[in-house]
Amino acid sequence: MAEQAQFEELARQLSAVGAVKRDLARILPHECPAGSAAVLTLLGRHGSMRMSKLAELLAVDMSVTSRHVAHVAERGWIERSPDPADKRSRILHLTPAGEATLQDLSRRSTEMLTERLSDWSDEEVDQLIRLMTRLRASFGDCRATTPHPRPAAATVAATVASAARAPTPVIEAPVFESPTTRTPA
Repeated sequence: MAEQAQFEELARQLSAVGAVKRDLARILPHECPAGSAAVLTLLGRHGSMRMSKLAELLAVDMSVTSRHVAHVAERGWIERSPDPADKRSRILHLTPAGEATLQDLSRRSTEMLTERLSDWSDEEVDQLIRLMTRLRASFGDCRATTPHPRPAAATVAATVASAARAPTPVIEAPVFESPTTRTPA
């Protein structure tokens, strides 16, 4: 078992991950704030879903989720269609424009991580991915489920960004692919 001083240092390091999150949020296009990027990311990762499931994955209430969904729907990035099982509910789906926006977000985050982690070995990146995935699992992160298969290229951004997530979905925005795969630097 780790010593108390180790856990104190870990808490300081996790708190400092905010700098990584802020830098990743800065690369988002003006028309796609973090909440909107989080909606696109989660629909891309998990596939079509009800708004209630999206709110759960975002870890925010329905009113916040509704605002994010309205923003991406206004831009044509998602469609809302009636749920065949419950006509009062809506199923959210990515549109081709939403897929294109998601691919752009993936490219941006991959480029930044490739630049910032250029002096890291493949083994170091793999170790970070494994440990952050394990950390998320230890905290019961409901978003750490098996991702929905997607045709886009996988990125290291997936795990680096999503594992660093704090209570707000800022870092979730640039998360794009499965934590088990990554592209070469």
